[in-house]
Amino acid sequence: MNPSDLRKESEARLILRAQDGDREAYGELVMRHHKAIFTSLYHLSGDRDLAEDATQQAFIKAWKYLPGYQPRSSLRSWLSRIAVNACLDGLRREKRVLPDDSTLLNLADSQPGPEKALIMKQQTEEVQEAIMELNETSRAALVLREYGCFSYQEIASALGIPLGTVMSRLNHARNQLRSNLAGLLVEMEVDNG
Repeated sequence: MNPSDLRKESEARLILRAQDGDREAYGELVMRHHKAIFTSLYHLSGDRDLAEDATQQAFIKAWKYLPGYQPRSSLRSWLSRIAVNACLDGLRREKRVLPDDSTLLNLADSQPGPEKALIMKQQTEEVQEAIMELNETSRAALVLREYGCFSYQEIASALGIPLGTVMSRLNHARNQLRSNLAGLLVEMEVDNG
């Protein structure tokens, strides 16, 4: 099949074809979801290599289990559940703590001067460090919500937890971040004020 025809095909049709063993259809599904999955895992782990490995593992595992996939939840939620579990397993194995990349926040100002660039880099690192200090269950919910733009129901489905637990974990994560970043928030207000 022509690649442009694949791009026009509905996700439901691609899933059915992939469940029947069509690797091109599955490749198109991977293309549609790879960036979102990788981005969420990168923010969850703080490590580009670990996020890429977990993303790859998730898509391999998803291919293996796709014939049994039942659309009770969206494909995105199903893939995210597999991916988050792969990433958390990787974090447990490797005990990663901090990222080595400062691309986590898109702060305004397209051409900051050297001083502002350094301040932005330090703030980004502080925010990522604060995210990494959260327990992994709260961190997973927060990352899916804030970086993955998942609805509460999609987070519940992706993490396999009740909706009330999602709200509780998000509330806990946000309060903990607010507490951990209190000094940075004051500093940012002073810089911007």
